[in-house]
Amino acid sequence: MDDGWDLDAPGVLTLPSGRRIRGRALRRPPPPGPHPQFGVYLLGDAPPPVPWASRWVPWPDFRLPRDSGLAARMLREAWERAAGERVEVACAGGRGRTGTALACLAVLDGVPAPQAVAYVRAGYDPRAVETLWQRRYVARFPAGPPVGG
Repeated sequence: MDDGWDLDAPGVLTLPSGRRIRGRALRRPPPPGPHPQFGVYLLGDAPPPVPWASRWVPWPDFRLPRDSGLAARMLREAWERAAGERVEVACAGGRGRTGTALACLAVLDGVPAPQAVAYVRAGYDPRAVETLWQRRYVARFPAGPPVGG
């Protein structure tokens, strides 16, 4: 994973497979260091343009994605790309929606769904995944078999 994030980069969560994904708050300036090569942005309204490949998942604050099928496809793409690229997932505050997405990515990576929120809280932010609805979303997230493990 020579193109991935450094282990000590701010906001980086290391998944069991070794994939590293950066979570962050879009309302704050990006942390120092390299830019992502791919981003998934979880916002109620379209995000501003970025100079790297990105996807927008319409997802209102404190709620769930408007289209869970789209969210699942975009998160799977992020997980697959994280095998060799710098991937970030971000929302306005960097905790609720971002934490929920990171927990779903952990499920895709093999973390059992009932443990995924705790995994993200331990490795990313102790206050990640803010609502009961978000925790339930992670618990029901369709993992499927890991692709390219």
